[in-house]
Amino acid sequence: MATVIQAYRFALDPTPRQRRALASHCGAARYAYNGGLELVTTRLSQRRAGEDVQVPWSLFELQRQWNLTKQQVAPWWAENSKEAYKSGLDGLARALKNWADSRAGRRKGRRVGFPNTKRKGRCRDACRFTTGAIKVLPDRTHVQLPRIGVLKTHESTRKLARRLEQGTARILAATISRTANRWFVSFTVEVQRNLPTGNRKTTVVGVDVGIRHLAVLSTGAVIPNPHALERSLRKLGHVNRELHRRRPQSRRRNLTRHRLARVHARAANLRRDALHNLTTTLATQHGAIVVEHLNLAGMLRNRRLARALSDAGLAELRRQLGYKTVWYGSRLVVADPFYPSSKTCSGCGWVKAKLTLAERTFTCEVCGRQLDRDLNAAHNLAKLAQHVARSGRETQNARGAGCKSQLAGRVAMKREAGSPYGHETGTAAPARDGCYHPPQTSGEGW
Repeated sequence: MATVIQAYRFALDPTPRQRRALASHCGAARYAYNGGLELVTTRLSQRRAGEDVQVPWSLFELQRQWNLTKQQVAPWWAENSKEAYKSGLDGLARALKNWADSRAGRRKGRRVGFPNTKRKGRCRDACRFTTGAIKVLPDRTHVQLPRIGVLKTHESTRKLARRLEQGTARILAATISRTANRWFVSFTVEVQRNLPTGNRKTTVVGVDVGIRHLAVLSTGAVIPNPHALERSLRKLGHVNRELHRRRPQSRRRNLTRHRLARVHARAANLRRDALHNLTTTLATQHGAIVVEHLNLAGMLRNRRLARALSDAGLAELRRQLGYKTVWYGSRLVVADPFYPSSKTCSGCGWVKAKLTLAERTFTCEVCGRQLDRDLNAAHNLAKLAQHVARSGRETQNARGAGCKSQLAGRVAMKREAGSPYGHETGTAAPARDGCYHPPQTSGEGW
């Protein structure tokens, strides 16, 4: 048994009075965020002017300043739970830390900008509860939240209720959010899961993801791409033109805004459903899954492919495989970014010098093999699994540190970092012997 952090999300059916209470809590979180940000910017300006003032940066310091001034700036603060204001200040503290870490080079990825103020109707309405009466009621159709009370759920909560009754789950927090004028509650739960060391499957499948097809498997199966956003473009254009004609601040404009949000939410739900179905099938029906390590950030710079790539959700596919392979006992292998899976012949290993995107059929000039380029790449990815030594639920790197990938023969592999808890990550550092060793993972709390 291992402890993992898991989320359970349920749609709500609140009454009109409860809707106002939910919106009030989200507004309180936004108000605390903006108030704390104004205080931080004012103190930073005073410090640049030469004054010796303290800038509240952490959650503790921001909460302390809020408690000192809340009677003057927000005399109505008692109408909402104290967790609402803490939620907004917690988000501000995280944003400030991310900005400082990015500026100092302690954060990977794209540079993070300084936090901006949140505007009503423009930002995501959300509020997080970490203390108080957070319960899933035994009737499995209601939940309880602090100050808001008992809320009816649109769907059954039996999956979470069973674990709570068996004592294998513990609720850590609850987050309310609004999407397309519908309210949801997400429970952050600490779950005791039985993580198997294997799923008794010996099959190895290579997965070549793309735009025309969501995935082409080495078994010959082709998973269609739902193209959720592309199929909604016509309706989005119609609703956007209707929104442009509406009078600002009018009732009909708000109705059209909600209609537009529902179109976007439906596209996101279709994409999410397709990705979950594919990743669950791969993790449960195969012993090893081999995928590519794609530079999606660089690929999105191509303005002709950016929208189609974003619509496919390829990064989300790999993220889901990362934790589902741990849950179901399969193995995830990530190929090196520079491995030429599409240019290599899956029959003889010959590597083509150049293969344009317009060439959809791979033709080997040595053995004469002809097949679809995506299927050829999937076959090559499947062959990589035999070069990787088994290391429990993780993959083992098959190259020395600092060595460039070879085009044929033993191929460089990128180690997929993982941990016994399934929700943490680790980094593999090169050792003196020139090889990568399994990383030491550790959880980092807030």
